[in-house]
Amino acid sequence: MLNALIVDDEAPARSELRYLLEETGRVDNIEEACNAREAVEALVKGKEGSDHRTDVMFLDISMPRTSGMELAQALQKLKNPPAVVFVTAYSEYALEAFDVDAVDYLMKPVETDRLMRALDKVESRVKPAAPSHASVERIPVEKGGRKVLVPVNQIRYIEAKDDYSCIYTDDDRFLSTISLAKLEQKLTPHGFFRVHRGYIVNLEHVEDVEVISSGILQLGLKGVEDKKIPVSRRRVVSLKRALGL
Repeated sequence: MLNALIVDDEAPARSELRYLLEETGRVDNIEEACNAREAVEALVKGKEGSDHRTDVMFLDISMPRTSGMELAQALQKLKNPPAVVFVTAYSEYALEAFDVDAVDYLMKPVETDRLMRALDKVESRVKPAAPSHASVERIPVEKGGRKVLVPVNQIRYIEAKDDYSCIYTDDDRFLSTISLAKLEQKLTPHGFFRVHRGYIVNLEHVEDVEVISSGILQLGLKGVEDKKIPVSRRRVVSLKRALGL
């Protein structure tokens, strides 16, 4: 899942793009800024908490004082700048966008299919190299005051609990100090999916998908009889895709 920053001086344009991004189910956290100064502040804030580092900036070009193009040029000086996708009503800056290494150039009003293709490009740009299988084959957890290494294929699901992650296996429960965001990054290549801000599930153990009301989904897992896992609305589309539904 991506962390995005929308930079546009027009509030309706920000709201519309936020809605479209949420509908894709591919963006976990969305921040907004109405000018270059607020955008820089949001980037700094994201660096302070690595789980919310900005992966992609959706950037309008025509803004007061500092234009989107000027901001994109400044971002190139950063060691690890976010991917930039221009979102604008003006087509004449397309060539200039390539000079600042923009990932894509979207014309307003943004179409969903076009946005999905832009997200494909962003994910190809920012997706970290998958850790070696050996490095994530087991997850370190706490049990009885000692460290235990749990094989990932034994994990049914993981739930956020205050400052900890609670890892559930076939017949036991463990606490981990690793954040849910970092566990998601490590476990995604092994068939895990973050279905909700507070849950990651092992897709191999998903037994049933139930619609409970107004399109809200919950999951039943093999061997887990007393727990249903909620699915965030904005993750429904990508979850169905992952499950082949």
